[in-house]
Amino acid sequence: GMGEKSGSLYERLMSDIHMQEGLSACINCGTCTAICPAAMFYKYDPREIAITVSSRDDQKIEELLKSDTIWACGECMSCKTRCPRGNAPGLIIIALRVLSEETGYFVESEKGRQVLAIKRMIGQSILDTGYCVWFDHLNLTAFPEQGPNWQWVRDNASEILDKTGANYRKDGAGALRIIPQEDMNELHKIFEVTGGMKRYETIEEYSRKKASEMGMQFDDTNDCEYFQHIYNYNSHKLENE
Repeated sequence: GMGEKSGSLYERLMSDIHMQEGLSACINCGTCTAICPAAMFYKYDPREIAITVSSRDDQKIEELLKSDTIWACGECMSCKTRCPRGNAPGLIIIALRVLSEETGYFVESEKGRQVLAIKRMIGQSILDTGYCVWFDHLNLTAFPEQGPNWQWVRDNASEILDKTGANYRKDGAGALRIIPQEDMNELHKIFEVTGGMKRYETIEEYSRKKASEMGMQFDDTNDCEYFQHIYNYNSHKLENE
């Protein structure tokens, strides 16, 4: 199928530099879970991640790749600072996420499907503007939580941003400046060479397949039914209300 490579899931994981850096010998002490901010909010346990991967059990690894679990980590690396054996579950997570995207397993979980939103919003913003988050993209349609004050800031952007010392949409140095074309070309080149563009295509491809499986309209805009669904739907929220 799409982008399939040979080897067991465990072998493919272990070929990722993040795994080689992130997992030497887990002694199951749970220190990582104790310090993990995500573990306080989600059903998420970095210790279990390390143990599951160490088991070399392909079925368990596949379950992880298809689960919400691997999308809870914020990659803050607090785990790395405390592990007595120098492991970094946060790096293991990076490798799991990469593999989940390459295999298409990410579309099998609610949080995994949201990868498309990250790709189309932050990912596209980087390629279009050079910024992860660009001022003009923060409108109240997509981010209603910003509230009426933010609308006022947007309406008076140039004046307000000048007062803060920003260089909004202008050439030269400073925050919110226009990124020169040659730098943008270099950025695109980095994405090409490192396989970032290929990854973007893979995410789109599997998301399109999933949308048709779910009977949802899909196109390359953020207004399509599938995008709106993954962006707004939260089963966890419904359970708690």
